[in-house]
Amino acid sequence: MSDDNQNKPLITVVGSLNMDLVVKTDIIPVEGETVSGEELHYLAGGKGANQAVAAARLGGQTTMVGAVGSDGFGERLLHSLTESGADASQVRILKDTVTGTASIWLSKGDNRIIVIPGANGQVVPAMMEEADTVKSLTAAAAVLLQLEIPLPAVTRAAQLAAEGSALVVLNPAPAVPGLPQELLRCVDVVTPNRSELAVLTGRDDLRPEDVDAAVAELAASLGAAVVTTLGPEGAVYAAAPGGRVQAGRAGACRAPGYAVSAVDTTGAGDCFNGALAVALARGETLDAAVSFAMGAAALSVTKLGAQTGMPSAREVEAFLAEQKAKAQ
Repeated sequence: MSDDNQNKPLITVVGSLNMDLVVKTDIIPVEGETVSGEELHYLAGGKGANQAVAAARLGGQTTMVGAVGSDGFGERLLHSLTESGADASQVRILKDTVTGTASIWLSKGDNRIIVIPGANGQVVPAMMEEADTVKSLTAAAAVLLQLEIPLPAVTRAAQLAAEGSALVVLNPAPAVPGLPQELLRCVDVVTPNRSELAVLTGRDDLRPEDVDAAVAELAASLGAAVVTTLGPEGAVYAAAPGGRVQAGRAGACRAPGYAVSAVDTTGAGDCFNGALAVALARGETLDAAVSFAMGAAALSVTKLGAQTGMPSAREVEAFLAEQKAKAQ
C-alpha cells in the first residue's frame, strides 16, 4: 500500500455493474411510435460501479464487490473501475452469463432507463462470505450498498459490515417496499430520493411540503441518518438521536442545490452517494458531508456518461469555493 493510499479512507461498494447503452434523442417515443435518434454511446455504468468510481475519484481507497459476465462488456466495466483507481479484484466474472445492461433514453437533460440485470442478478450471499470480501466489508470505514443486486446479498453484506466498524450507507434504489429489518438494523445512513422516501414511509403521494417531516420521521423510526436528494432543489437530511452520524442541529435540515448546465443527469445520485460515503468516512459531520456531495453531484451532470462525468475531489473543492465566493 502506498503512503498516498494510507491517507485515504477505506470504502467498499457492493452492488451492480452495467453497460449503459445511451441513446440521445430530441423526442422520447410514445407507444407505437418510431423516432430518429441523434447519438448512441456505450458507457460504463450500474449504480454500484458508478458509486465506486465516484468514491475513488473523490479520495476514497475503494473496493468494488459485484459480478459481470464473461463478455466484452464485462471487460470494459472492469477497465473503467481500475482506470478510475478502484480495486476491481472482487468483481466476479461469471461464465456463460451476460453482463448487466441499461438502456438509457436521454432527451433534453432528462432520462428514462430500462435495466437488464444479467450477472447482477446472480450475486448471492455466499459471495459476501468469501474471505477477501469479508475482510473488505469489516475493515472498511464505510460500506455503500444499493438495491440493483438481490436483496439477500445486500442484507448479508450489511450484516458483515456491521460486525466491523464500518458506517453502512444504504442507497435504497430502485425502491423496494418492505425492506427487511435484518438489513435496516445494520444501516447508519439511508439516502432515498423523493419517490423512494415515499415508499419507505408508506406514503402513496409525498407532497413537496411534506418532505422535511417525512425525512425526520424516517430517521427517528430507523435510528439512522436520512438524506433525501431532490435534484436541482438540493437535499433534506436529518440525523437520528443517538445515531453514529450527527448533524449540527436537530430536526430536518436543507442543503441548497447549485445551478449548472445539465448535460446528462444519469449518474448524479450515484455521484452524491459516493461523495457522501467518502466525506463521512473521513469523519466529517453530516452537514459537511451533504455539502460536499451536493457539489460533486452538481459537477457530475455537466458531462455525458455516469462514470465519465464523475469529478475529482480537487474539482469539487474548487467548485464549492467558487459558489461560496459568489454567495458573499
